[in-house]
Amino acid sequence: MNGMMILKKIVITALLVFFAGGIVFADEIDLSTPEGAIAAARKIHCSLKDGEPIFYTWQGEVFSQRMGEPDRKLFNVVGMNVRQCVSINGGARGIGYRLVSREIMLYLDPETGKPLDNWHNPILDRDVPVFHVQNDPVNGRPTFPYTKEGKPSSFWNGRQDSGSWFMMLTIPLFYHNVLQADYQATEMFNFMGEVDDLIDMSRHTAQVNIGWVRLSAWLPWMEMQGREGRLYTHASGKKITDYEALPDILKDYINNKNPLYKSPPVGDDTRQNETSWTYFKKVVKGRKLPFGGQK
Repeated sequence: MNGMMILKKIVITALLVFFAGGIVFADEIDLSTPEGAIAAARKIHCSLKDGEPIFYTWQGEVFSQRMGEPDRKLFNVVGMNVRQCVSINGGARGIGYRLVSREIMLYLDPETGKPLDNWHNPILDRDVPVFHVQNDPVNGRPTFPYTKEGKPSSFWNGRQDSGSWFMMLTIPLFYHNVLQADYQATEMFNFMGEVDDLIDMSRHTAQVNIGWVRLSAWLPWMEMQGREGRLYTHASGKKITDYEALPDILKDYINNKNPLYKSPPVGDDTRQNETSWTYFKKVVKGRKLPFGGQK
């Protein structure tokens, strides 16, 4: 590492101090630096203050898509995610962070707007029990501004226009399905807000609006394993101030059925992440899998 790089890291490090368990910069976030990219990511996804619970919520629709027939709207959805971030000293990699979270998404009757206990599958023409999303945990990997060799590894990949910022995140998924074969899906996120709010270090968290699209296989409880087709989910939402700002339908569900979702997991949570597939397998443990469909 040359002398200028060492000097730059010393100066930047001197601007960093720990305050109330989080990171505070001496001035505005500089999005052109690795440290600035880390700080912006924390403000978007959680908070610069360690252990501060942050809530996101969203609402949208789920459609089916099959060859030779019009797409069908199957459900409305409403969801929430509660998370926190914790700082990690990575040594040569700099001060990074880890995000830990848990989330719920309810499948709603498009006519009544109420959470479904059972759903009439129009393709199979029979009723099936509904398993709402209850993923605990949904944790991220530690993120640092530098590699072990001291090279920058975090970069601001957002776009700025007329005082607003926009950031896209596309996540192709391909992994072993605990119920059958491999699972393939794509998650597409849009995050957006105001630049002045994002780079203002007097605010621990940024005001963020989100858009979300997911392309995926049939859900395990739909009893559609092996049948042609897929689902797509389209939703929008935002970061909110606290638990009380969640939609009433979510608060009613959490208060009555799963109060654990009022707060995030602990910062050093080491559990494996939960998905709709692992949750389904856990709930129906001991019964024959997969259900329904055709080979």
